[in-house]
Amino acid sequence: MRKRVLSGILASEETYLSHLEALLLPMKPLKAAATTSQPVLTVQQIETIFFKVPELYEIHKEFYDSLLPRVQQWSHHQLALVNNRPLCVFSSVLSLPALLYKPVDRVTRSTLVLHDLLKHTPSSHPDYPLLQDALRISQNFLSSINEESTPRRQSMTVKKGENRQLLKDSFMVELVEGARKLRHVFLFTDLLLCAKLKKQIGGKSQQYDSKWYIPLSDLNFQTAEESEPLPIPQAPDEELDAIKIKISSLRSEIQRERRANKGSKVMERLKKKLSEQESLLLLNSPNMPLRVHNRNGKSYVFLISSDYERAEWKEVIREQQKKCFKTFSLTSMELQMLTNSCLKLQTVHQLPLTVNKDEDESTGLYGFLNVIVHSASGLKQSLNLYCTLEVDSFSIFVNKAKTRVYRYTTEPKWNEEFEIELEGSQTLRLLCYEKSYNKAKMNKEDGESTDRIMGKGQIALDPQMLQGKDWQRTVIPMNGIEVKISMKFTSREFSLKRMPPRKPMGVFGVNISTVTKREHSKVPYIVRQCLEEIERRGMEEVGIYRVSGVATDIQALKTAFDTNNKDVSVMMSEMDVNAIAGTLKLYFRELPEPLFTDELYPNFAGGIALSDSVAKESCMLNLLLSLPEPNLVTFLFLLDHLKRIAEKESVNKMSLHNLATVFGPTLLRPAEKDSKIPTNPTQPITMGDSWSLEVMSQVQVLLYFLQLETIPTPDSKRQSILFSTEV
Repeated sequence: MRKRVLSGILASEETYLSHLEALLLPMKPLKAAATTSQPVLTVQQIETIFFKVPELYEIHKEFYDSLLPRVQQWSHHQLALVNNRPLCVFSSVLSLPALLYKPVDRVTRSTLVLHDLLKHTPSSHPDYPLLQDALRISQNFLSSINEESTPRRQSMTVKKGENRQLLKDSFMVELVEGARKLRHVFLFTDLLLCAKLKKQIGGKSQQYDSKWYIPLSDLNFQTAEESEPLPIPQAPDEELDAIKIKISSLRSEIQRERRANKGSKVMERLKKKLSEQESLLLLNSPNMPLRVHNRNGKSYVFLISSDYERAEWKEVIREQQKKCFKTFSLTSMELQMLTNSCLKLQTVHQLPLTVNKDEDESTGLYGFLNVIVHSASGLKQSLNLYCTLEVDSFSIFVNKAKTRVYRYTTEPKWNEEFEIELEGSQTLRLLCYEKSYNKAKMNKEDGESTDRIMGKGQIALDPQMLQGKDWQRTVIPMNGIEVKISMKFTSREFSLKRMPPRKPMGVFGVNISTVTKREHSKVPYIVRQCLEEIERRGMEEVGIYRVSGVATDIQALKTAFDTNNKDVSVMMSEMDVNAIAGTLKLYFRELPEPLFTDELYPNFAGGIALSDSVAKESCMLNLLLSLPEPNLVTFLFLLDHLKRIAEKESVNKMSLHNLATVFGPTLLRPAEKDSKIPTNPTQPITMGDSWSLEVMSQVQVLLYFLQLETIPTPDSKRQSILFSTEV
């Protein structure tokens, strides 16, 4: 690991030296002109602007020259890690202001590298105290820079000598006359400003256009009771999925181009396409409204992806409103000055797009994260409490799990385990709610929960910390409350393995034909029981099949089915319906061979890619009818159930596409020997885009069958499904 870090440092030093060389180029002619009768800049100004650049260059050149021979002593393979990294000509890409910022930015990056080196250096190593000293010096320098720059950077003087400070800013989607518009929203100490970033034309610097502002003294959050139902235009799930497929495909192409060291023109074209698709996804994904209302009668609506972000904005605004500012209005000149100041005050400079990230930034984790929500402490009064878990995917946060409500206590002890699928995820968020049992407020039209958020917190999903097999216990602080959780990560290549068939006893991990033959049935008993219970009380459950069930309940049901426990139906009736849904998914996931079989999987993947609709239908139906009878009958039995679930989409929020996303990989993912998923041991947890493309193909196969009105099966098989008492 130390060698990998040091090789990365060498490559980084090479890039940094090119930055410093690019800075020295304009410095020399400027110095020469300074002694003439018409200087561009004075000697003093040049020394200020290019402070210590020559000295920095000499120090880093010496460091690079000393480190290079040591790295060259390693094996050719290790050296390739360094030499294969492309070196860009930054002087032709970066502007002078961007280059001038590089020395300070370098300290930030060096601090992170020192932190990594310390982590992988034994305390007995002679370098350890030297690394500690270097890290302390870097951190002290950064602290002094922040202390000096932050007040100047985030404040501006208004009338009467008051300071107007920027508290928070973010890119958000505004709903304007039924259309989605990308905005940059700035929260100052006395007002909320909504602005639009102008397109750059002819090399001009960025500028903002003011769209509207509300003094905080005039702002309130409009509730659903005070407003008309809000129609939110939503892109079909299939359209969003198509965008994700394009994003994954473009990311893979960019990786191939980077490895091949091909021309920058191809890379720039691909990055431009990627930026367009990611921007489109960010614009069309959020559907959770945040309404703000001006006392003059005007209302505005933002669309947000996560309850966490919505709560964050409300909290900051309400806290600032306690300071009781008086109402005011800005002149057009004052508004223009304020809008112009946003460029230097902004803290969020770019959309969260791949093209805006450094090449060496983490692409996130792919696999399964097991999370145990243990308990909460710090509550001052007894409440009915539950927690939800969110993770990010494609830069959008999604609610993944929910604990049961722990009734009337100051110290809830959930001790519930959840299995959460990660797709390029970097952050886990946890929200703690007080459950509202006021039925008069249950049906809000704007999608805002009537339950009150008591606290929220988040934790970075650190690949190094989660690499081991052991549980990692941690505490998430939130608004005076502390929630204890444990996490364990399973990388994709391990979580997706199908195990070889077990001895023919039990039902989990046993071939479906063996189970149906033993039971004298067409459809396994476990499938029939789970579907019956879900149809009895889970059809209107929000996120059924998508929201994780409690892992301990799922394991209890698994054991009961495996041991042929006579009380399994009683157990199910007392369990949360999400645990039953989780048990059904686990059963299909643990089949030694997928329901669609290893043999036919490549043909299904090829059939769904056909462009001719008639040929596609013929191919897909013939393949389906080629499945072994237990597989076919079980699939059709499940298919009818999923269609009935989707009929309740307005309540349970589970469309055909959502259901295909959940069940596609579960029903089609082949055994490891047939999978295209990379199993490179040097990248156990970060490879994702090629896998994403394969998974999306599996989703499309299931979606195809879900969207067919009828499946024309032979009479004998259809009769066996509909009328046989053995089902």
